[in-house]
Amino acid sequence: MSSSKFRNRARRAAHLLFFKRHSKPGAKGWELRRRVGRDYPKVLEFLDETLKPLDLQVKVVSEEGKPLKDLSRTDLEKARFFIRLRSHMSSDEAKMCGWRIDDLAGLAISIAYIISKNGKAPRKDLEDILALKLPGWRVDWNLSRYVRNGYLGEDENGVVYLDWRTLAEVDYKTLVDVLIGTEPGKEELSEDIE
Repeated sequence: MSSSKFRNRARRAAHLLFFKRHSKPGAKGWELRRRVGRDYPKVLEFLDETLKPLDLQVKVVSEEGKPLKDLSRTDLEKARFFIRLRSHMSSDEAKMCGWRIDDLAGLAISIAYIISKNGKAPRKDLEDILALKLPGWRVDWNLSRYVRNGYLGEDENGVVYLDWRTLAEVDYKTLVDVLIGTEPGKEELSEDIE
């Protein structure tokens, strides 16, 4: 295949991945296969390399949160592909994302609490924790927003879990390091007392 045809296919893939349809960004694997072709994973690898100088990357998240290497062809067809930042967003950039700082703090608290409870927590417990820091009317509104935007999911029993967007966008280790007050990326040195 000529390089110009490959670039055109990468451009089509970028159009699907950059723009939001409905409430979710990106595209499913089957959509990419239909629009870009059967070898869309290779086209996405090329697009990922092309985006690297812009500090962007193509990210894939399966419905079950499986690692990419464990995905079958069928899982890949159902997985969501989208563009995200390669590095971390600065606090100045975070202000420009359209969310209030207390909304982002509430999301961070929710994610951290769910992580501490092995991936699932009752909605009532989250509401109680968020009510300590947010006005009462914002608690339910924020939790519903987190669910609607794909950061959290909620089952019919009122149990909240981490959803696809958190799995794709949040670096858990850095979040936990920030919350416990250690410098992200640096390991604590332990001193052995002999």
